[in-house]
Amino acid sequence: MAFIPGGTFRMGSNRHYPEEAPEHPVTVDDFYIDISPVTNAQFEAFIDATGYVTAAERPLALAEYPGVPAQLLQAGSLVFMPPSRVVTLHDWGQWWRLVFAANWRHPQGPKSSLKGLEQHPVVHIAYRDALAYASWAGKDLPTEAEWEFAARGGLDGAEYAWGDELMPQGAPMANLWQGEFPIENTRLDGFLRTSPVGSFPPNGFGLLDMIGNVWEWTADYYGAYQPAGNANCIERNPRNERRVESCDPDQPDIRIPRRVLKGGSHLCAPNYCRRYRPAARHAQPEDSSTSHIGFRCVLRLGP
Repeated sequence: MAFIPGGTFRMGSNRHYPEEAPEHPVTVDDFYIDISPVTNAQFEAFIDATGYVTAAERPLALAEYPGVPAQLLQAGSLVFMPPSRVVTLHDWGQWWRLVFAANWRHPQGPKSSLKGLEQHPVVHIAYRDALAYASWAGKDLPTEAEWEFAARGGLDGAEYAWGDELMPQGAPMANLWQGEFPIENTRLDGFLRTSPVGSFPPNGFGLLDMIGNVWEWTADYYGAYQPAGNANCIERNPRNERRVESCDPDQPDIRIPRRVLKGGSHLCAPNYCRRYRPAARHAQPEDSSTSHIGFRCVLRLGP
């Protein structure tokens, strides 16, 4: 883990997606954070020690998902499958497939394995899976504010975790999508899917893969920012605990709380999902897992 000295920074952004605004000052206390996302090897050690079964390895309960056809309640997870033709970017179902028996051990489906992926970030992780690992390790999941402060690496207000240029001198600084998403990835960074942790330079705090590779869970429920009413008041260690408000209003029959994901992934591209920035955030149902979601942990020094 790396020690992160607390401080005050500008959280969010007024320059990109509306959910990132308004930019506002926030203070966080000292904490430690994992240098990299949790890897397959680390997660396997947790499984071997506890016998834990992840959400993607368990069938869904019909009572929790009313109206879902019984054949879709099998254990599985969402896997990115690039389409063979140009598709509309407004329908994510064109490139995501529910694959039965896809899970952290079989990231691309039942015929795949972790061979050669030991140092890649673990994926197909639902929120409760990440929380279970953190508890076993004697740690916790970062708040959104802690995660963003750490990702900035001391560069308050910078566009990216390494500065204001996406590829300084043409060098990829993170595992992102190059080319026209979702049909063509030129692999300028050398990777089609996940990459071994540490394949790209660390940020100013010595942290790896804070941007790209895999999205990372935070402890906060998703919702609009609610900065302090007094413009001169700076929030300290904010945390969104508004569970009910985090549920997707477009799915009134399925009341699954959503948590904040941070950091973007290897599927983020300039023509789609420009969320490869510390300020970017994404809402994810806490029961969901995909082939591009992982996590890292923190250790707080105070209560």
